[in-house]
Amino acid sequence: MRGRIDARAMFAVAVTIATLTIWSSSTRAPDIATGYSGRLVSIQSLQTDYGDMCYAERIDPFEKNAGLPAGSRGNLFDAFDDTAHAAAQSTGNGTEIARPPVRTIRDTYPIYSSIAVDTQFNEIALQDTNLFGIKVFNRLENTPADVEASKPTRVIEGRETDLEYNNGLYIDPKNGDIYSVASDTADNLIVFPRSASGNMAPSRQLKTPHRNFATAVDEEKGEIFITIQYPPKVVVYRKEAAGTEQPLRVLEGPRTGLSDAHGMAIDVQKKLLFVSNWGNSSDYQVAGSGQFHLPSITVYPLDAKGDTPPLRTIQGTKTQLDWAAAMAIDPVGGYVFMANDLGDSIIGFKETDDGDIAPSRIIKGGKTGLKNPTGVAVDSRNNELWVSSLGNSSASAFPLSANGDVAPLRTIRSAPAARTSVKFGKPQAVAYDSKREEYLVPN
Repeated sequence: MRGRIDARAMFAVAVTIATLTIWSSSTRAPDIATGYSGRLVSIQSLQTDYGDMCYAERIDPFEKNAGLPAGSRGNLFDAFDDTAHAAAQSTGNGTEIARPPVRTIRDTYPIYSSIAVDTQFNEIALQDTNLFGIKVFNRLENTPADVEASKPTRVIEGRETDLEYNNGLYIDPKNGDIYSVASDTADNLIVFPRSASGNMAPSRQLKTPHRNFATAVDEEKGEIFITIQYPPKVVVYRKEAAGTEQPLRVLEGPRTGLSDAHGMAIDVQKKLLFVSNWGNSSDYQVAGSGQFHLPSITVYPLDAKGDTPPLRTIQGTKTQLDWAAAMAIDPVGGYVFMANDLGDSIIGFKETDDGDIAPSRIIKGGKTGLKNPTGVAVDSRNNELWVSSLGNSSASAFPLSANGDVAPLRTIRSAPAARTSVKFGKPQAVAYDSKREEYLVPN
């Protein structure tokens, strides 16, 4: 997601993960005039034996068919109910509160972290990390200026889907299967058939290391690549792997140059693997070993494994890399594109670039409509470059040759025009400023 956070140090209010919910300190009805009848009563640690935040009762996804009662699956949809646990300030004794909140602060619009193009069925899939779902649109959809939002052709969403803070969308070019990986709270790769819709379970799951981010598939060899943010690595599985199957190979180690690995793309023709790194580096077993390096793109042979050094490294102040997220390859033009989150841009390098070098292409400016882009995909069949913007609930198609401050060919919006997302997606804590009567909520 938008940063790596040590789950062992996390604690959260006893509210939903994507929602700030406030309960009164008594059972009396809320004051109609003010809409508020009490104060925030406590903060409860949600750490579990797994060391992860958010799971009051975490159930392994492979146990979901083991006769568990409804609502006990342990995924984050369990947080969206009216039950909370609080402790009295005077005694510290815990109690269960089963009553509606006084009010709720919540972003109800999608936040699109990832995008994939289905060229066979002419569709666009968008990963929604706010409402925990995947929305599918017709590729030619173009939201009119006077319409609040386009309606998707179908939505995959609900408790059974096991979608949480997912990312790394990939669509099988032959059968339309949708692949997605969990970035923060769960540790899996999940696969849905193209026909998936509504609250349905994945057709297949693979247990993965913690903190996935991006995926790429070598269809010729039937291998799927996944980046792991921390400790940084690239794991490669059989494309059809499921359950607890182990990877075919792993790229990791100090010589690799991997540091907080995020985006990834592969060029099957040139046998190259590209990885974007945010630069955070440490040995979690050694206190005080943390370092920060400049962001980078590291390039490897496609079959690299173990502690293999990169063939080339794009790194330096000229690169403009700033929280670079997803990557996409244009094999014909020889470009590798980056969704440059904090740069509000798409930047393109030549696949042969090396060192501290400026991008060859930059899509940026007021006409582009880009706001915190984190997803990018190349549609070689239609010569289009697709971008999903985390900051304004949209996805836009540009000409594959686009450069500079250019307007998109089409834009799919899932929120009103000109709206900027509050990105209120994963609050870690909450504080109340009594002087200004404001809530402070870090994300």
